[in-house]
Amino acid sequence: MFRTFRSHHLKVTLLIAAVGCLWSVGATDTSKVPLADGFDYPVGKPDGQGYYVFRGYWPNGHLGEDWNGNGGGNTDLGDPVYAIGDGLVVFSEDYLRGWGNVIIMRHAYREADGQVQFIDSLYGHLDRREVKVHDVVKRGQQIGTIGTAHGKYYAHLHFEIRKNLKIGMARNSFDKGFSSYHSPRVFINAHRKLRPENRWHPVPINSFGHAESPQTPGQSAPTEIRVPKKEERDPQKNGNLDDELERILEENRKIPEVTDEEMDGFWKKLKTKLKTKREAR
Repeated sequence: MFRTFRSHHLKVTLLIAAVGCLWSVGATDTSKVPLADGFDYPVGKPDGQGYYVFRGYWPNGHLGEDWNGNGGGNTDLGDPVYAIGDGLVVFSEDYLRGWGNVIIMRHAYREADGQVQFIDSLYGHLDRREVKVHDVVKRGQQIGTIGTAHGKYYAHLHFEIRKNLKIGMARNSFDKGFSSYHSPRVFINAHRKLRPENRWHPVPINSFGHAESPQTPGQSAPTEIRVPKKEERDPQKNGNLDDELERILEENRKIPEVTDEEMDGFWKKLKTKLKTKREAR
């Protein structure tokens, strides 16, 4: 009888230990989110109405898209920012270092081949954050407002879509090409509508690499150039300025690595060149 009791006690102990391990792994390494039924634009939902992309994505250069209101300048300051799809908030913090308030969401979705894939969407330079880590957020739900990264920039949304779930705020530690990033509008346009499944799927969490400590606002770099109104980049009103901009951007896409200082210099030169062309007409 004693032997039977001891055997039973051992089984219960092992069972409790196993459950404890599973709970620990689940709580630390995975969570569950609804499978996304599609993705929309992060501003002017669902189609970006009233906004345009001032600076787009290119590998090893600008790793996301800068979305601006059609009025340019700070006219979009405080405008709502929306979750592009159902997902889980995995980062929500005032990161300071040229970023301001940042939110990162993790999404699970099913590709056409039937495989479930994951992406992170990043929303930077926010004036206000309205969600916290571990919040499950629905597509089109407001998560924050457009900001200036504590006055470093004119108001706009910096928006990224990552394939690599380890990046977090440690971008310099990872490849900056298409192996780690999607071109945001290309991805969204290809996944606007997905088959609704009404089911939840586990996603990895706590996956980020080590990030540098954020700076204080006083250590920020100089303010970037004025964000023009959309009509100032309208080819019908300004000849081939858009073509010239695209040509210059294409040249700079060939740069293997672009530092913040190089980017500041590039945009200053671009501003001067476009201003000279306007004055010459």
